[in-house]
Amino acid sequence: MKLNLDLKIPSKPEWLAAVLDDFDSFLQDHADCERKASSMAMSFVAKYPDRLEIIPDLIETGIEELEHFQQVYKLMRSRGISLRSSMGEDVYVSRLIKQCHSGREERFMDRLLIASALETRGAERFRLIAEALDQEELKSFYKMLWISEAKHGHIFVKMALNYFPEQTVYDRLDWWMKREAEVLDQLPIRPALH
Repeated sequence: MKLNLDLKIPSKPEWLAAVLDDFDSFLQDHADCERKASSMAMSFVAKYPDRLEIIPDLIETGIEELEHFQQVYKLMRSRGISLRSSMGEDVYVSRLIKQCHSGREERFMDRLLIASALETRGAERFRLIAEALDQEELKSFYKMLWISEAKHGHIFVKMALNYFPEQTVYDRLDWWMKREAEVLDQLPIRPALH
């Protein structure tokens, strides 16, 4: 059983350069993304309370993402960076969600697979950051995040496989990874996770 996703395109070197050039802005965006990721996991629990097989993993993921937010916030405070006064729309996520099926079951699968795609892209980008940073403490932090996000990417695929045939999940995963690449390729380069 395959649980991981294969990204269709790598992040551009220009993206990494933008992050390293304005790391403070990146940290603000990163904090927002961790808050949203925690909320997303818990929104699955709220919307699908009958999916007992995945609720423990969703709760654990939500807690982990909230802990990541706490860690990013602590890092921000040590650097004198404040949270943004409001979280803006994440165009990357919005463009993906607009392509979801509308039926309850199909949308459920799509949302799980989008979550997997988001976590997989996050893992790739945290790896790039970890490899590029000079400060050992920051390097270790982003390496830990890279490993955690990769695990989350696998968890959401595993969740989908609880409810849908393997071939259906993998075919739709491939479709989503193509959409993810298209959306990513159209976004402007900026010091943000997406």
